[in-house]
Amino acid sequence: MLVLPAELTHEHAAASCRMLQQGLRTDPSPSVVADAASLTRFDSSALAVLLDCRREALALGKTFSVKALPPRLRVLAGLYGVAELLPAAP
Repeated sequence: MLVLPAELTHEHAAASCRMLQQGLRTDPSPSVVADAASLTRFDSSALAVLLDCRREALALGKTFSVKALPPRLRVLAGLYGVAELLPAAP
């Protein structure tokens, strides 16, 4: 499981992306779940990071889903037309 930090804004996006991708590559599981439960401060960069993780997961032949995506970020994903790319984890 990939755990998102509490703060994921433009300032932290690149470092967060590197950290999450490293975790994604070392996880032998066939499915990747990004846990956003800790995410309290974010901007649209959080969507970019999640979409980048999704691309990496799919490139590795894994499935991708998101657990506990904050409602405001889910709305933002809908406005950008990418909500269906970030399915909720079961």
